[in-house]
Amino acid sequence: VCACVRPSADRLCPCDEVLGVCDTNCCCDRECEGEVVLFTSCSLGSVRSGSQQLCNQEAAYYTLRTNVNGYSELQSEVQKEDNSNIFCIQSQNRVDGLSHPSPALPTDTNFDLLFKLFAPFLWRMGNLDQAVLAEVQASLGYQYGDLLVTTDSSGQRGMFYLPAPGVTPDCVNSPIAFLKNQSSRCSRRVVLKQDCSSLSALSMDTYTNIQLLAGKNADTAVVPVKLASVILESIEGTQSELTDGGGENHIPVLLNSSFCSNVVVQVFYVLKYNPAGAVVNASVSLVLGPIPEAAQLLEQQFQVQFIQEDGGEVAVHRSGNPGYVVGLPLVTGKRTTDGITRSINPKNTLSLLVSAQNQDCLLGPHQRSPVLFGLESTSGCTLRLDDIANCSLVSQLLLDVLRGPNYPQDVSSFGNYSLDSPLDWLQIKTDIIPTEAQGCSIPLSLHLDIEWTKYGSLGNPQAQIVSIKEVIQTNTSSLDLLSGGSAIYPIRSSVSFIPVSAAAVPGLRATPTFNAKLPFDFFYPFV
Repeated sequence: VCACVRPSADRLCPCDEVLGVCDTNCCCDRECEGEVVLFTSCSLGSVRSGSQQLCNQEAAYYTLRTNVNGYSELQSEVQKEDNSNIFCIQSQNRVDGLSHPSPALPTDTNFDLLFKLFAPFLWRMGNLDQAVLAEVQASLGYQYGDLLVTTDSSGQRGMFYLPAPGVTPDCVNSPIAFLKNQSSRCSRRVVLKQDCSSLSALSMDTYTNIQLLAGKNADTAVVPVKLASVILESIEGTQSELTDGGGENHIPVLLNSSFCSNVVVQVFYVLKYNPAGAVVNASVSLVLGPIPEAAQLLEQQFQVQFIQEDGGEVAVHRSGNPGYVVGLPLVTGKRTTDGITRSINPKNTLSLLVSAQNQDCLLGPHQRSPVLFGLESTSGCTLRLDDIANCSLVSQLLLDVLRGPNYPQDVSSFGNYSLDSPLDWLQIKTDIIPTEAQGCSIPLSLHLDIEWTKYGSLGNPQAQIVSIKEVIQTNTSSLDLLSGGSAIYPIRSSVSFIPVSAAAVPGLRATPTFNAKLPFDFFYPFV
């Protein structure tokens, strides 16, 4: 039962926006006793004391009628309304209805507490004791929207903060709320010689030396943040993952007074929780990069994601319902003996290279972008001819780079896919243009031809993919002739969307024909 008393319907007035002033045509406004005669209509004809899903509630009705003098008169009445739906809500027993943690199991120690909590609801007793409610809520884990709590070695409690832009793009500390995924990008003003080794926001220790409390209760377990991965970024933009298993020595260092290395540029937290609302695991992935002396602003990216422990299959976002939506990624999968399977990782989809300055085809990692429905693009990388020592090896490496990791085999014809309908999935066809070169044969380009049509009614057509084909172009002559004597050659990847919808033809009925047979003596005796 709600701890607060539900107000009467005639005391509620949603259209009363200005206190102490009569709002025009607001019939429930108590400040409009003298102005009602000038009203033309009631902006709100009825006001209810609660939600329409309640089994019973009060409703106040307001109507205007015109008297003999032509002025308006207000008539109001309050009625009791009953909801005949068998799934109506008899009583509201939670104020924070968005949070429903798993109920505690009765034990010898908490039975009396649970009995006091649920007894008023079972026997329709009065308002719930606020002290009992506060005691129960304090004994549970986090609820939706609760701020995460941290602790230090001395036992001092604090809040878990993550930088985010405020009114300006500058970074300000923003508290992290439970079950609210957050992604932000902000900037800091940095004086390289002063801040390289002294500004805590640049050091990875600031984001790894964090002790989270599993719940709001002070007696809950402490969950340390574990370092999942560290990626080092060079001054040219290439990235490589740190494999020595530690990052203790990777602190910001000023080198030659020209740039500061090992600066945190990206932070990604993953927090796992159980059904009781307790944090059970916390990990962080970092990207460290250099800051040149000329840069006065440092842009940093932060992200936090909540994942339920043993929560089964992670929800995968769809790309339309049912047809594709322009700008959303293609839905891809792989065909196995058991049917169609799809990765829950959004990066494991059909993708293209992202063009970057001096991006070498044979030196990774490469930046990639998913293929978005309806958006055509062209990108690529550069191949240094001096690196071609083993033709067959380079040819396979280039093909893997153009296709990307975890290259899919099938594409769903609709954005609202179903893994149980293999007929709705299209296999990616491969068309390799044969080479005529006598020497080395390597792929020079990969192009995706995606044909789509409009499916359904003219009033609400849905985009459907009907065919997808990859066209791989190889060299038709020696690479020296193709490059014109240059030491590098561009390798290209592209995608195009081809509409194949037929023009709509209006449906016209055939002209009716008169097919009648008269009797043979119809004109007797004239004929």
